[in-house]
Amino acid sequence: MTATLVAKGLAGGYAHRTLFESLDLTVAPGDVVGVVGVNGSGKSTLLSLLAGLAEPQAGTVSLAPADAFVGWLPQEHERVPGETVAGYVSRRTGCAQATLEMDAAASALGDLSPAPRPDGLDPADVYSAALERWLASGAADLDERMPVVLAELGLTLGAADATLMTSLSGGQAARVGLAALLLSRFDVVLLDEPTNDLDLDGLARLESFVTGLRGGVVLVSHDREFLARCVTRVLELDLAQGANRVFGGGYDSYLEERETDRRHKREHYDEFAEKKADLVGRARTQREWSSQGVRNAMKKAPDNDKIRRKASAESSEKQAQKVRQMESRIARLEEVDEPRKEWQLEFTIGAAPRSSSVVSTLSNAVLRQGDFTLGPVSLQVNAGERIGITGPNGAGKSTLLRALLGRQVPDEGTADLGASVSIGEIDQARAQLGGTRPLAISFEELVPDLSTAEVRTLLAKFGLKADHVNRPAADLSPGERTRAGLALLQARGINLLVLDEPTNHLDLAAIEQLEQALESYEGTLLLVTHDRRMLANVHTDRHWQVDNGQVTEA
Repeated sequence: MTATLVAKGLAGGYAHRTLFESLDLTVAPGDVVGVVGVNGSGKSTLLSLLAGLAEPQAGTVSLAPADAFVGWLPQEHERVPGETVAGYVSRRTGCAQATLEMDAAASALGDLSPAPRPDGLDPADVYSAALERWLASGAADLDERMPVVLAELGLTLGAADATLMTSLSGGQAARVGLAALLLSRFDVVLLDEPTNDLDLDGLARLESFVTGLRGGVVLVSHDREFLARCVTRVLELDLAQGANRVFGGGYDSYLEERETDRRHKREHYDEFAEKKADLVGRARTQREWSSQGVRNAMKKAPDNDKIRRKASAESSEKQAQKVRQMESRIARLEEVDEPRKEWQLEFTIGAAPRSSSVVSTLSNAVLRQGDFTLGPVSLQVNAGERIGITGPNGAGKSTLLRALLGRQVPDEGTADLGASVSIGEIDQARAQLGGTRPLAISFEELVPDLSTAEVRTLLAKFGLKADHVNRPAADLSPGERTRAGLALLQARGINLLVLDEPTNHLDLAAIEQLEQALESYEGTLLLVTHDRRMLANVHTDRHWQVDNGQVTEA
């Protein structure tokens, strides 16, 4: 089925705060709309409204046809306790709900003495509609298709109906989420950060899926290369200006048009401000001349009260007329609002004294994690080296990092961490700042040299203000926890920086600022990322490829 989703005059937010309003968007078959904006601008809120999961503050969302199948993939993979991989996929594809509705309709149809339905519909019609939706969802052959797709994604999990989602790693859960997407048969697809935790192969599969869909897609992503390859239009939520705008063309075209538009707005305002300042200055001068003119007229006039008064009045009126003319010109100026500057994440990475010349070594190290084995591997990290690390999910990158940082003892061989190594880290799970205690308290314990006021001031610079720092750290969004982690890097002196998928959950402006901070960072760097533009933009001296438990240097 082909379907069109239309949002008109849409406003959304939370509590009494409006994040966006007067938003118009049409998503037709074949459209791939990328939604961009700083964290907190309402991107996820917009997707939930389009999915019909929340009520808008104003405006409407409609589908044509009204029974079109809309699918939504949330930002964080839900790990429902006790839910199997098969159960997760069935739920995320909409097959589980379609099956429940069909079973309920079939039961009602078989009831010999059914109670009248509140909506007055005939049970046979209800069953027919439920059956049609069940078939459209792909539930009929989901059990046959699922093992094939999971295997294609490299997920050898055993029986999907026996493996629990809570037992999977972040990368595995991301691939199961991708499998659910590939197995879905939605008419309109809504994707919130679908690239998070995917490796290069997963990204390629996701791109192929998105660009091959006949239906419409609305997606939120901070992966610049993914956006450039997939989207046909860009919807920008501009929180600073309180505006939204749809840009035609792809992502790179959007960047050029946005930069041109911002430059023109700034030039237009500067021209207005310069003209107004000139007129105001000239009006001020006219007033001064008016006062001076009256005094001069009084001095030159004959010593006669009547003549002096007349001369003063004539001079005053003449100058006042000039002042009025100038003020009239100022009033006729068309007012131009000054473009508000976007909030930008500006930070540096705190430096510690240099570590020993050898930061970490592995000698014939073998590390076992369940059925997985990394090694034997022999590596040396020297002070000041910048090393990029890539590889498929499950290849052993996280195990390698734990060994290098002295957090996992090899089962065979040796691992040594150098002297005076001060580690700063953004881990993939963003687990460093978590738990049920308020963020400010957790942060203070990690930087005891800073006062409470200094901690709150620092967090505010990273966009984490009173309503964030007083909440449990675990309740913050992934993007907010990432910004808190970056604040920690600035507050503590480090000489070994470890970044494991740092771009996950960061907005585009913050990613660019992180790249700038990395360029000026002079310590040792271990960078694990699948962000292709970050790999191209950040200078590295060495590149390690981790695959199937082995490490090779490219």
